[in-house]
Amino acid sequence: MKINKIYKSLLAFGTITVLSVTSCTDNFEEINSSPYGVSNETLEQDFNHVGGRIVTATQNIYSVTPAWLTQLQQNLMGDVFSGYMTPPTPFAGNVNNMTYALVDGWNGFPWSTAYQSVMFPLATMDETAGDDFPQFVAWGKIIRVEAMHRVADIYGPIVYSTFGQDPALYDSQEDVYKTFISDLDAAIATLKNYTDFAGFAKFDLVYGGDVTTWIQFANSLKLRLAIRMSKVDPAYAKTVGESALADATGLLADNASNFTLSESVGDHPLNTINNGWGDIRMSAEMESILTGYDDPRLGAYFEPAADEKVNPDGLDIYKGIRMGIEIEAKDTYGAHSALTTFGGIQLMTSAEVQFLKAEAALRGWAGAGDAKTNYEAGVTLSFTQHGVGGAVVDYLADNSSTPAEFIDAVNSGNDVKTGDPNLSTITIAWEDADSDEKKLERIITQKWIAMYPDGQEAWSEYRRTGYPKLFPVVVNNSGGKIDTDEQIKRINFPAAEATTNPEGLASGVSALGGDDDGGTALWWDVD
Repeated sequence: MKINKIYKSLLAFGTITVLSVTSCTDNFEEINSSPYGVSNETLEQDFNHVGGRIVTATQNIYSVTPAWLTQLQQNLMGDVFSGYMTPPTPFAGNVNNMTYALVDGWNGFPWSTAYQSVMFPLATMDETAGDDFPQFVAWGKIIRVEAMHRVADIYGPIVYSTFGQDPALYDSQEDVYKTFISDLDAAIATLKNYTDFAGFAKFDLVYGGDVTTWIQFANSLKLRLAIRMSKVDPAYAKTVGESALADATGLLADNASNFTLSESVGDHPLNTINNGWGDIRMSAEMESILTGYDDPRLGAYFEPAADEKVNPDGLDIYKGIRMGIEIEAKDTYGAHSALTTFGGIQLMTSAEVQFLKAEAALRGWAGAGDAKTNYEAGVTLSFTQHGVGGAVVDYLADNSSTPAEFIDAVNSGNDVKTGDPNLSTITIAWEDADSDEKKLERIITQKWIAMYPDGQEAWSEYRRTGYPKLFPVVVNNSGGKIDTDEQIKRINFPAAEATTNPEGLASGVSALGGDDDGGTALWWDVD
């Protein structure tokens, strides 16, 4: 696939229109000949002609900079729809994503970022690396799948197998998921021929050139995707999941192997969105669940409220905001609990892997082990990760605590009280006598706590399982497109696709099998 052809394809379906807005660059010919501002000879001397593309792609799975891009790529989508965070800011007069009036000017950024800054650099790397650097091609496949499954979980059908072609037709979500598995299998098979990345470690922003851990991450990602497919295609999902569980190289198993972008890539964008702009705060669900459980991770995740009307004495009192409510001004809720300061960007943890194994065991997959053991191992790993490991024994023995009522500090119409069907009654301690569905709620609730702050993955798991229970919006500005009780299912395709890639868009809507709006469920969302 030629680089010029890829550029034409990007232009054809509107995925680099963001460049003209942000002034990242507007000279495509210059980029095409020298993408990093130095000669090809210099690039080849240090292997930057292949490794530099890995760096770019890795940094944009979840964009490191600028923070406003991350805000649109994830924070005002997955982070809020997952029940992790809520803005105190009434963007666009409070007619915005939080009240289900989906904003086209925001919602194309996960798409454009993925194609401009992940798919394109990896495609050019594949062409440049050729047969000389198969380990880089394999490495790129893993990064591509990690980035693009997140995009597919936002929109549904996406451009993947036809990237670089004109027209750029969409793959159905079922087809693209199965291609993801094939790509991971191919990558794992190739990387097993290498013990490390030798002189290429400088391009690895996650594992410092450790090939074994990259294979473990690829297996863990396979297990994540298998579990995601487990309700819609249980037989295939079981085959994929058991393959990942059986691989001799293993899965991510300790906090040292968490998939976290190094702090060396730059400050976490949530620090700017939270501390610098004051545009995000603790959610109502986080308050309800963490305070109800007396969870010691609460102080590791959030700051006590600075709002004198809820915390006049400056105590350790935490207060969240319910999403989708009437907000007149930023200062109404702006002094509610802020997020703590983040270090590296976390996209998968070993705790998550244990919860995946717990669910796999619940589903009877070979090699998954015991559901209770895996569940408790996941909680323990999360406690250790956040420096509260000593409290885990008592926490896991707690068979009475449940999520607390939520009381809005300003408007009682936003309260969620005991007896409300949206307030969970799930406890912490594992109960062998419980139904499988109750066990699943327990697993996913603790998994949700442990995956924080990656709201994109948490939102996907909520849509797949319905857990943990999240509070529906009070204000629904979708015009009937999104059911309040069912909650938001996806984001509509980017508006630019209608003019720049109409044939591709038509194929995507057809593959979606429903209206191109936020109320149409994705392929794996069968409940």
